[in-house]
Amino acid sequence: MRRLWGYISIITATIFFGISATLDKIMLSSMHPVTIGAYTYIIAGIFLFLIRETPLREHVLNAINRKGESEARIKRNDYLILLLTALLSTVIAPLLFLTGLGDTTAVNASLILNVEVLFIILLGYLIFGETLQLKDFMGIVLIILGAVYLLTEGDFSTILQNVAVTGNFLVMAAAFFWSLDTVLSKFLSRKRDLIFISGVKSSVGGFVLLIIMLILGINTELPLEMLPYALGVSVFSIGCSFILIYIAIREIGASMVGALFPLSSLFGAIFAFIILREPFSIMQGISGIVMLTGVFILYGNGK
Repeated sequence: MRRLWGYISIITATIFFGISATLDKIMLSSMHPVTIGAYTYIIAGIFLFLIRETPLREHVLNAINRKGESEARIKRNDYLILLLTALLSTVIAPLLFLTGLGDTTAVNASLILNVEVLFIILLGYLIFGETLQLKDFMGIVLIILGAVYLLTEGDFSTILQNVAVTGNFLVMAAAFFWSLDTVLSKFLSRKRDLIFISGVKSSVGGFVLLIIMLILGINTELPLEMLPYALGVSVFSIGCSFILIYIAIREIGASMVGALFPLSSLFGAIFAFIILREPFSIMQGISGIVMLTGVFILYGNGK
């Protein structure tokens, strides 16, 4: 029964995360990328700290931690890593993603984010010396093949003039910085109070983006009609997804979570197709499936 809850948790997280690109795309019609990033991460930070100050705190922490496997104390060096990962995951990556999303479709952006798995594997090899087997290279090749089509939209002749292609590459760059955050966050993953860590990261990113917004004179208005979308991304796509992913890791293991979470890209493409009426071609679908197959092969080795 506990494993069933693990699977329910990760599938729910993939749905919550998958819809974020669609909600972000809607907000981009009225708001600047920096404004969206600032408000969504500030709200996410507030949500996580509210959870931490309620009776839910111990229930959540007990759900995402195993006895004897977590460290209660956060050391001085940990705060340096925390600050670095905050800048990577809640400042640089969102700016690149939201800017790129403005120039491409939410369907493409959702599917391209699968390259994050490729970056995680390669960074793990370079930073931690993790071994790569023949099966891993097969998975890597499949992810690259799918990504190349999505990035270029199958048209190599006008690649430098195509605005959508530029957006696709910005989304890929965002995936790289998110993957770097994931790899470096391994140094913090054994801490007990992961709600605090995630709350700090979200808050730091939100306030840094707010400062950037004020310095550059960007419109700070959050239109009332956009508030539900901002709350949806902040509370569900960021806050709840974080909690659900760690619950799933505890119940079904990191490898299974790693294999299932990229389904969020497929959900994201479906949401964009249904809600935004964006085109979702057969070749895009095939490219997405090819990339997902590569992900399953990689995590089938227990990575």
